[in-house]
Amino acid sequence: MDATDAAVPSTSLSAPPWERMARGGGLLTGTGELSGTVFEEMSRLAARTGAINLGQGFPDVDGPREMLDAAAAALHGGGNQYSPVAGLPQLQEAVAAHQHRFYGIDLDPGTGVVVTVGASEGLAASLLAFLQPGDEVVTFEPHYDLYGAVVEFAGARLVTVPLEPPCFSPDLDRLAAAFGPRTRMVILNDPHNPTGTVFDDAVLARVAALAAEHDCVVVTDEVYEHLRHTGRHRPLAALPEAFDRTLTVSSVGKSFSATGWRVGWVSGPAHLMGPVRATKAYLTHSAATPLQLGAATALGLPDAFYERLTEDFRHRRDVLVRGLAAAGAEPFEPRGTFFVVADVRGLCDRYGVEDAEHLAPVLAERAGVVGVPVPALASAEHRALYASWMRFSFGKRLDVLEQAGQRLAG
Repeated sequence: MDATDAAVPSTSLSAPPWERMARGGGLLTGTGELSGTVFEEMSRLAARTGAINLGQGFPDVDGPREMLDAAAAALHGGGNQYSPVAGLPQLQEAVAAHQHRFYGIDLDPGTGVVVTVGASEGLAASLLAFLQPGDEVVTFEPHYDLYGAVVEFAGARLVTVPLEPPCFSPDLDRLAAAFGPRTRMVILNDPHNPTGTVFDDAVLARVAALAAEHDCVVVTDEVYEHLRHTGRHRPLAALPEAFDRTLTVSSVGKSFSATGWRVGWVSGPAHLMGPVRATKAYLTHSAATPLQLGAATALGLPDAFYERLTEDFRHRRDVLVRGLAAAGAEPFEPRGTFFVVADVRGLCDRYGVEDAEHLAPVLAERAGVVGVPVPALASAEHRALYASWMRFSFGKRLDVLEQAGQRLAG
């Protein structure tokens, strides 16, 4: 859908705010009934059938011992009261040091970092701080459902550019066509969930140039920054021409196997961070104090930890990719995240169903494995592109992944 296709948000502002959010996140059915997220639905399906849950993206191991011990020490050492709205100075300083250490980005910890309750709040605060009714937000799809939910809640409109299978690379001309006079913001998820794509320098440079041309704020979702399997992650904010308009969002959840901690952060230039801090203050006030101290310890772990992390997830990826291929699927080998998307037409034929959405419950019941149909993460306009694709998580133990592969093949 090009930016010129509509001049108003896709959901009328006359609808209640909750309804705009639910519709934007895909929680309303065609008849207007309220449902859960696709991740909740797939997890319930796994629980009901006893299937291996490769649908929802959470690890099944605990994070590094140093991080856990630091949080426990804080819990027993009096760190149980409110932290400042922008976060504990220890974690602000750790985030700033991390950004300089890995990416050469220089931040003032006090004005350039805001700690949030997970990356989800960081994304929400960043969007709500700047979006107004009638604005447009450009992003690639398929995409995380929160983007559409918050954009619609703000009365804005999500304009999507499809990553076309089987290689999931963007068409840069199509990207440029998505921008228009109402474009206020860009959301860039890199490494990309659900496809596992990593955007190259040409894409980053084009996003930066288009954002500058249209005077947009760019919000980058980088929660998988340390789960990149080829080369080192390069944030958009590391491009000198992009830093002043970029808000970078990340968290402790994925890299440190602590998705239940809900500790994230936003970093960027002070003139953008002030509005984010003001917005975040009235969402949750502050993240859990002892967990912020644990997160600060995690960010300071030595290079050997990050090297082992990358090697470990690359091995897990290879196990799941081989298992899917042996079962008759055609997986796209991801360069980042802990997800594999696979063309499952071979499995659809085996079980006599027409597409990934119909395959999901059958696969759970008959093979004992749950994945997420990629069409659930795409707009209605582009859903047909992904009709035969499913997302599977390899953020699990090796024995679980091997067992899943055996079940799929059997």
